[in-house]
Amino acid sequence: MRIKMSGIHVVDPERAYEFYTGTLGLEPLMAMPEYNLFIVCSPEDPGGPGLLLEPSDNPVAEAYRSGLYREQLPVLVLGVPDVQAEYERLSGLGVQFLGEPTLDSTGAQAVFDDGCGNYLQLHQD
Repeated sequence: MRIKMSGIHVVDPERAYEFYTGTLGLEPLMAMPEYNLFIVCSPEDPGGPGLLLEPSDNPVAEAYRSGLYREQLPVLVLGVPDVQAEYERLSGLGVQFLGEPTLDSTGAQAVFDDGCGNYLQLHQD
């Protein structure tokens, strides 16, 4: 058994798709604007799981998304080889981080706002 797809609720799936592909560098897997359906995947694992950028139009989904956002809790962790380098690259593109990268017993990490209603965490592989 393997994870085929996972999803996160976003305020605007099409805008999220542009951010996740254009800024973060994830690969487009499916874009069907007429159905508000957008899926991305890792360029490092194209056969791996997809990430569905789900509309947050269901009241339960919106309560979950907005609650996590209000508490500044990351909804997704992205593995990168060098958190500091990715922090600098994304900061240069205007991405807003909660603070500088930190280092603890689990490794280097940094949390940023995806501009689509979520916080994401970078974690050093």
